[in-house]
Amino acid sequence: MPVNRVSRRAALGGVLVAACLLAGCGGGGPPPSFAPLGWDYLPPLKLNVGAIDIDDSWTPRAAGRERGNLAPVAPVAALRQMAEDRLIAGGTSGRAVFVIDDASITQSRDIYVGSFVVHLDISSADGGNSGYAQARVARSRSIKDDSPDRVRAELYDMVKQMMTDMNVEFEYQVRHGLRDYLQTTSPSAPGPGPVERQDLAPPGGVPETRAAPSVSAVPPLASPVPLPSPGLGQLRL
Repeated sequence: MPVNRVSRRAALGGVLVAACLLAGCGGGGPPPSFAPLGWDYLPPLKLNVGAIDIDDSWTPRAAGRERGNLAPVAPVAALRQMAEDRLIAGGTSGRAVFVIDDASITQSRDIYVGSFVVHLDISSADGGNSGYAQARVARSRSIKDDSPDRVRAELYDMVKQMMTDMNVEFEYQVRHGLRDYLQTTSPSAPGPGPVERQDLAPPGGVPETRAAPSVSAVPPLASPVPLPSPGLGQLRL
């Protein structure tokens, strides 16, 4: 009978261990979650074109060292999202093409090396190239931990930081290289108000603030009265 009790306990313990492993109670905790990246809170870049296309056909050149595919948000997807969030077609003709030239994060020994390059081509209604702007950013980051969760977290932070740099650089290049194609809708700033003048207050009084008089309120200076010139009879020798 004792042998049977031990066998039942051992079998029950094995079942509980297997259930615990299936339920993920091994002590490692839930996997980390990462928020999606978006930039629709930034000011849009409205272009005087009829349509905007996105070319995200870029492929890694050094596939064996590429690590961007391990990031929770792939660099190509982040760059495409930036174009979708920030570029707006506000015209009736012409076309703009947003091209991803580089979206790589490679590993060199214990360092991640990132390089993002994009450009924007604008063509007229007849297909001729009429505008161009390019933006590029680069970063490097030391690898502190090669565990899967830590790698994903470090690559996520690196993509996020590089996209912050790219949004600044891309807007700068578009505003300087394609200023003739930008449409602005922001209202003009109000003009400055009247200048105020403050008089000195008497002892124990409160200074009085009043608007300075306009130029038209200042009386013109009186013309000098010409003095009569002395006649010959008034001259004394």
